[in-house]
Amino acid sequence: MNVEYVTIILRTLLLYGVILFIFRIMGKREIGELSILDLVVFIMIGEMAVIAIEQPKDPIFHTIVPMIVLTIAQIAFAYFSLKSEMFRRLVDGSPTVIINNGKIDEKAMRKQRYNFDDLLIQLREKNIKNIADVEFAILEPSGKLSVFEKEKGKKKTPSLALPLIKDGVIQEEHLALINQTSAWLMKQLKKRGYEQIDNISYCTYEDGTFYIDEKDE
Repeated sequence: MNVEYVTIILRTLLLYGVILFIFRIMGKREIGELSILDLVVFIMIGEMAVIAIEQPKDPIFHTIVPMIVLTIAQIAFAYFSLKSEMFRRLVDGSPTVIINNGKIDEKAMRKQRYNFDDLLIQLREKNIKNIADVEFAILEPSGKLSVFEKEKGKKKTPSLALPLIKDGVIQEEHLALINQTSAWLMKQLKKRGYEQIDNISYCTYEDGTFYIDEKDE
């Protein structure tokens, strides 16, 4: 067998192992759940691997070193995302309520450059034939549409348990959706013995009931 072919095969197997290792240490995420940052890194690593295989005379470390740099950068960004709500929103974006209490929010759709064809396609993928059957629809940062159908035969006022606090940060836009303010939220939390917002990792409110989870020590 030609020496060049042997080199290509060995480089391919080596890069295959390196990429598997890189993806493994980056964490477990479904393809549909990838953030923009994840997608960019995966595309760049894939392109580097292809170039390295097509150019067997180029030292393999010229490919592996940039891959390692990208991996370190990705892990660092993931760490910052865990620690900072602002950084996470900057990199990954935030969920957008497209349908709220059965009403389509055209302003939110325009902001996300999301049109009615996109909405109808994603609703059909979930076997929903009529927008009128939808109570809430949330466009996730990954582009996936989360849909909550109307509960038939119930007169109960519909609601959605949107997070009011995430990682110690009050979600003002979610408070606005339930016509409340941060002052109201602080007052409600103090009644329940929670003095410091910073100590709360996650908080939702639905039908008069709070779910509160404190940060681990």
